[in-house]
Amino acid sequence: MTAVMEGKSVLITGVRNKWSIAWHAAKSLHREGANLIYSVFSDREMGSLEKLLREAGMNGPIIQCDATEDDQVTALFDKASGYCDGKLDGLLHAMAFANKEELAGEYVSTSKAGFNLAHEASVYTLISLSRGARPLIKAAGGGSIVTLSYIGAVRAIPNYNVMGVAKASLEASVRYLASDMGKENIRVNAISAAPIKTLAASGITGFDSMLKDSEEKCLLHRRIDGEEIGDSVLMLLSPWARAITGEVIYVDGGYHILGM
Repeated sequence: MTAVMEGKSVLITGVRNKWSIAWHAAKSLHREGANLIYSVFSDREMGSLEKLLREAGMNGPIIQCDATEDDQVTALFDKASGYCDGKLDGLLHAMAFANKEELAGEYVSTSKAGFNLAHEASVYTLISLSRGARPLIKAAGGGSIVTLSYIGAVRAIPNYNVMGVAKASLEASVRYLASDMGKENIRVNAISAAPIKTLAASGITGFDSMLKDSEEKCLLHRRIDGEEIGDSVLMLLSPWARAITGEVIYVDGGYHILGM
């Protein structure tokens, strides 16, 4: 049986280390035959990813890009085009950032600079990358864009603050982008994942309590792991989800349906 992503090219952003959801997604996509291209923010992340690829017996070009800078996004897709013959089948947007001090205390204390930074890094980057990817995905006859959200977009989660508001904006952006690009057979969706231990999560005060609460209260009564989230990203990027767009898919063991 042919692997579902055989012959398809996907740009993966946001791999920072072995705990990153983007890395779990990359492994799932690799298993199903995808040609992977990577984008990282810094030299440090590039070195970390190169090591991960070696250890996993994987490969793929790595391009450095600050997705808040439009000229760097243009350069990213110019370079990526050369690795996929001008046709891209998918994009994973896996980046978010807020100053740690904006995640503690009361949301009402959020600074203007902190608010703008969280939205530029976590939301505008989805728009800029989607705009850059659009011609390449259109050339492939359509494809899929996936981003990563969290239940803090729809609930007031302690110590999530401005990031929760940014995730709400991200989910709204998914719907508007899906509306824009559906006519070109480009699907846009989000995964709202259960809390798992990542570098970003380490900056959230009380994260271990969030993790324990999710594990104890979710309908499956167990911890959701990165491989399960990675496989869900794979599903949305693959032809298996060819009729799904504009959605936020919860991969949290049913935690989000509980009234508490």
